[in-house]
Amino acid sequence: MAFHEVRFPANLSFGSVGGPERRTEIVTLTNGYEERNTPWAHSRRHYDAGVGLRSLDDVERLIAFFEARQGQMHAFRWKDWADFKSCPASQSPGFEDQLIGIGDGQATRFQLCKTYASGEASYVRPIAKPVQGTVVVGVQGDQQVETVHFSVGLEDGWITFVDAPAEGARITAGFEFDVPVRFDTDRIQVSVQSFQAGDLPQVPVVEVRLR
Repeated sequence: MAFHEVRFPANLSFGSVGGPERRTEIVTLTNGYEERNTPWAHSRRHYDAGVGLRSLDDVERLIAFFEARQGQMHAFRWKDWADFKSCPASQSPGFEDQLIGIGDGQATRFQLCKTYASGEASYVRPIAKPVQGTVVVGVQGDQQVETVHFSVGLEDGWITFVDAPAEGARITAGFEFDVPVRFDTDRIQVSVQSFQAGDLPQVPVVEVRLR
C-alpha cells in the first residue's frame, strides 16, 4: 500500500462524524470481578466522509478522490476538525505546546507527539503527518528557526536538529496535523434522487498504522 501525500478536501471533511476507537478485552471472573486488557497501544480513528457532502458537485469531487486512491488501495491525509492542533482549537500552535523529548547531548531526532491528560492519567499519541508551515519548535524555552536549527519530516513527523540539544534540555513543539487514513470500502453508492432528498451516502474512512 502506498501513501499519497494529499489531503481529503477539507471542506468535505468538515461536519463529518467520527472519533477514536479503543479495543478492550474484558473477562468476567466467576466471582463477578473483571479483568480488562487491551492489545492496542494506540487508538484508531473512524470517520464518515459522506456526512460532509452538500451538493452534487461535492459528490463529484468525492468520487474523483476515491478513484484516484483506487478505493482502499492508497492511504491519504484527513483533517479531523475536532482534533487537529497541538493546542486547544480556539488557539494557535505555540512552540511550548507539547513536550516531545528531553535532550541527552547526542540525539538529534525527536518524534512529534500530542499528550492527552485527564487527572493523573495520560496518553501520548505519535504525530506522523504534520501540516507544512505550522510546526514551531523550542529548546529549553527558546524558539528555534526552521531550516537554521531544525528540519521537519512532513511524511513521518520527525524533527531533526542540526546540533544535538544539550543534556536535560526540554524539547517542545506546536503544530497542526492530519490523520493518515484510507477508505474503508471499495464501493460508493450514490443515488441522485435520494441525495437531493437528504439521504447521504455512507463513505467510511479508517485510520491506518504507518509503523
